[in-house]
Amino acid sequence: MKLDDLLREEDSGWTEFHRLLDPLSPTEAETPGYFPEGWSVKDLIGHLGSWLAEAGIALERIAAGTYRAGELDIDAKNDEFLEALRPLTLRETHAQAEAARAHTLRTLRSLPEVSEDAAWWIEKAGPAHYATHLPRLREWVEELRSGAFPAGDHV
Repeated sequence: MKLDDLLREEDSGWTEFHRLLDPLSPTEAETPGYFPEGWSVKDLIGHLGSWLAEAGIALERIAAGTYRAGELDIDAKNDEFLEALRPLTLRETHAQAEAARAHTLRTLRSLPEVSEDAAWWIEKAGPAHYATHLPRLREWVEELRSGAFPAGDHV
């Protein structure tokens, strides 16, 4: 995929997230229930930011010629990210995600070419990842706004 196409897809997904997230109050953003495991929107923001940060690290390695594709324990990484970021405030979580995204996109733009590995990381951390989470986020925002929480999924 061409760089311009990747950047356009990534920006479109990120913009859609902000369209849904920005109107939420801090209380709504921190209300568990986005996922049955008790995730809040704040946890989702941290999750996305963490994977964008991982993509940035991978892109740096690609640029340096030290990247080696390998198995990735996604569930273990998700647990690690959640544990590390849960204590942060909503503002800190937003800042982490924005900084990770900016760094990753800057690193992507600095690559002489978008290799297959680079495209995979951007797609997986960006557009494809956003597409995975946007449907539930749309539902959850509607549930928060309407007060129709699924039983047992909120405080």
